[in-house]
Amino acid sequence: MNNLRNHVLLIGRLGQDVEFKKLNSDKAIARVSLATNESYKKDNEWVTETQWHRIVAWGNLAERMSKQLKKGQQVTVQGKLKYNTFEDRNGITRTIAQVVINEFLITGTSQATANASASATA
Repeated sequence: MNNLRNHVLLIGRLGQDVEFKKLNSDKAIARVSLATNESYKKDNEWVTETQWHRIVAWGNLAERMSKQLKKGQQVTVQGKLKYNTFEDRNGITRTIAQVVINEFLITGTSQATANASASATA
């Protein structure tokens, strides 16, 4: 346990297309939201809760994300949790959590493709 470290692994669906930017320093950044679902039984009924995660990638990984990922796709991401603190327009200090990823894997089709496929077979 001496090597405990900041490690995040999430499997979910993309809530939007990837937002991609080239910065002044010629670095690339990609941002996207990822939804994960958890289901549990409460009072004999199934309840599903959705959590939204801010995903960020830099450099070549950001470029790959922008080319390969689309809204609704199921992906697995791996990275680390990072907190950024900033002051908003009203002078209030805010903190946001984001997952800075070092790897992603497309693990399923987009939700739209899955729905169209189900409709075609029905």
